[in-house]
Amino acid sequence: MLELPKDKKIILFDGLCNLCESSVQFVIKHDGRDQFRFVSIQSDLGQKIIEHIGINLKNIDSVILYQPGVAYYYKSNAALEIAKSLGGFFHLGTIFRIIPNGLRNVLYDYVASNRYQWYGKKEQCMIPTEKLQSKFLE
Repeated sequence: MLELPKDKKIILFDGLCNLCESSVQFVIKHDGRDQFRFVSIQSDLGQKIIEHIGINLKNIDSVILYQPGVAYYYKSNAALEIAKSLGGFFHLGTIFRIIPNGLRNVLYDYVASNRYQWYGKKEQCMIPTEKLQSKFLE
């Protein structure tokens, strides 16, 4: 059984992707209610969470939002749930729900498949600063 915080939403992200790291930094900056924790998909814990919830990474390779004991979301649905949770102005992003899920995910997959080419790739996962260490699960 995984020991995860039950009161936090866990964002699994590609720790090698510059776009993904920028997105994580954006969420941290705007997470005024301290509701998110982060785990790299490449980490041991990331792999255990993915196995626990039964996701096949052949179809998903960028972002997963996991709410322990509640639900998980991936691709565009994860991004929209994160925006909704941030609240305020970001909640307006949920207007994209009017676009059919399949169409949203085609666009999402296009960006995801080109993210390394457009934004670059790291040699190793980001190492959080001491100040941000509590936001990342190991």
